[in-house]
Amino acid sequence: MRSPDHRADPAALHDVVVVGAGPAGRALAGACASRGLHTALVDPSPARAWRITYGAFTAELPTDLPASVIAARARGRAVALSPWELGWEYTVIDVPGLRAHLDAGLAGVTVVTGRVVQRDADGVALADGTRLPARAVVDAGGYRQPLLPRLPEPRPAAEQTAYGVIVDEATAAPVVGPGEALFMDWTPSAGADWPTFLYAIPLGDGRVLLEETSLARRPGLPTAQLRDRLHARLSRAGVEPDPGADDEHVHFPVDARRHRSPTALGFGAAAPLVHPASGFSVAAALRLAPIVADALAAHLPGDPRGALAAARTVVWSPAAKAVHALRRRGLEALLRMPPGEVPAFFEVFFALPERHRWTYLTGRDDLGATVAAMNALFGRAGWGLRGRLVGPALRPGLRKNDPVGTP
Repeated sequence: MRSPDHRADPAALHDVVVVGAGPAGRALAGACASRGLHTALVDPSPARAWRITYGAFTAELPTDLPASVIAARARGRAVALSPWELGWEYTVIDVPGLRAHLDAGLAGVTVVTGRVVQRDADGVALADGTRLPARAVVDAGGYRQPLLPRLPEPRPAAEQTAYGVIVDEATAAPVVGPGEALFMDWTPSAGADWPTFLYAIPLGDGRVLLEETSLARRPGLPTAQLRDRLHARLSRAGVEPDPGADDEHVHFPVDARRHRSPTALGFGAAAPLVHPASGFSVAAALRLAPIVADALAAHLPGDPRGALAAARTVVWSPAAKAVHALRRRGLEALLRMPPGEVPAFFEVFFALPERHRWTYLTGRDDLGATVAAMNALFGRAGWGLRGRLVGPALRPGLRKNDPVGTP
């Protein structure tokens, strides 16, 4: 990898400029360079640390990831009104290991420190006046989507927020045992003015992340309330984290607009690849990066428009667009659901056959299976829940959730 402070020659014409050096941007830039494309990766702080924990269902991840990228693997379970085994394995990513793995793929990539302020027909312009000519440009700048114009938002973003602490396995044992990943536990949240759940996963080396999570809310639940809820939950379970324990703050939208720039491809969270129901996106980005790179390489350097169109079809096939729209309708249903009914909704979801649960959580372009999963959920729901699921599909998106009181 070249030094992050390296400045590309402004006169050099790049086949691909990737904006954003997070996991998605790094994965795609490396994949493009490995296919012989002259590639640049641009970010205001390409060396900044990644401070969020990434996880994914094991079968979602690329099969060629080295062992150094895996922090822990565990069987997954969940609790709604009763406990459920998910039926598949959950992987927690070793963040430094992922960073090192992706950095090794940047050997042929020009890494530029700078903030992109404009995309035009010839490339991108940086805030300091530097221009990077490019045949194709990719916006991998995260949920802020830096290559899209800033538009007035008609309503607050629906956000997933979380607050967590890192403890040792012995301290976490009352809520999650060794070798387990607790995908969500709703039980103490039932009846609260806004439902939250416990997410508890192994981090490797005997460490466990215990995190209070608000799955989706418009706007997101404040960190201070999540912190208070987590400590109250853990206290009831007899778990007392060290006052100086490392903590984690999570805050990102799950309903970012689909990237529709005619001159740039949205990738990663900027696409957005974020699943509206789970918040997951990293596995999809890692899996799609080589396929998107293949689409770009098949047309570059001679046909930039064809390259962009082919890559866009990989990310947003007609089926993927339809699945995304259905999931967004499901998000609206969750945002409108009375708090006390949320655990009951997930009780019905976890009772579905494994194939339906798997498709809804992972199958981003399997339209037929997604419709089948949603029909199965509707068929198993009572009449009251059916109304909660169908109503939002016939109404405009919720503008804002009601204020949440302080515990």
